Amino acid sequence: MSEVKISAEPRTEFGKGGARRTRRAGKVPAVLYGHGEKPKHIALPAREFAAAIRKGGANQLFAIEVSDGTQVLALPKAIQRDPIRDSFEHVDLLLVRRGEKVTVEVPVQLTGEAARDTLIVHDHDTLSVTADATKVPDHLEASIEGLEAGSQVTAADVELPAGVELAADAEQTVASVTAAPTAEQLEATLPEVETPAAEAEEAEGAEAAEGAEAPAAEGEESTEAKTEA
Repeated sequence: MSEVKISAEPRTEFGKGGARRTRRAGKVPAVLYGHGEKPKHIALPAREFAAAIRKGGANQLFAIEVSDGTQVLALPKAIQRDPIRDSFEHVDLLLVRRGEKVTVEVPVQLTGEAARDTLIVHDHDTLSVTADATKVPDHLEASIEGLEAGSQVTAADVELPAGVELAADAEQTVASVTAAPTAEQLEATLPEVETPAAEAEEAEGAEAAEGAEAPAAEGEESTEAKTEA
């Protein structure tokens, strides 16, 4: 993955209020840390950062030039998003060096098609791998081509590019293939819903029952009247 050059400014305001003002200015609050250095608070241009993440993914490598003269390489370690506004709230950036090995979570994409009448369960959509900080893949691929119900794809089955090593358990399940439910099974799981016709019949039955009770009540009143007479 090629690095993306991005400018940054030192951030002097902290806390929720300072972060809100940074975001209103069109920037993303961020922290640079790692290699035993004191964390450095910076602000990144929101549009440029968002464009880089959309293109390169969550493991995009950044060459950051801070206005105070600092120049570093960094990988996103944690990204906080606003799910409603679809914006970035805060970013933790891990300092890295060229040739340095890092362990990161990389998305796994399933390729191919399983056998007919099956369903695919993507148990883990990312996989932990170790790679050169400047050569972290944006995704990994695992084939499900022709797999029958009962089959599984494990971490060991995932294709790894040259120089990338598996850090996760080789037996970790990435995807499972199950038999698709039949129409009868799906129907059996659906809740019973009364139709309008059935509801109308119930209403008519209730009215008829009330009508049948009314004469009896009148008859009781007549009997009481005769008794009093």
